[in-house]
Amino acid sequence: MNPKKFKTNAKCNGCVARIGEQLNQIMQADQWSIDLASADKTLTVSADLPTETIVQAVTAAGFKATPVE
Repeated sequence: MNPKKFKTNAKCNGCVARIGEQLNQIMQADQWSIDLASADKTLTVSADLPTETIVQAVTAAGFKATPVE
């Protein structure tokens, strides 16, 4: 399975921690990462979950996630 990528509006490690609290409820911690050094603050997910489920989890943390093709 190819990893899914999302553009986020995370800005710092605190943002990543808040998003992580939500993501860790639906997948294992080693199945996602956020690259704060990238321009798009890219969230990469390797879990086999629907895109909408991932977007909803990030939204529940108070952030945005837009799928990247």
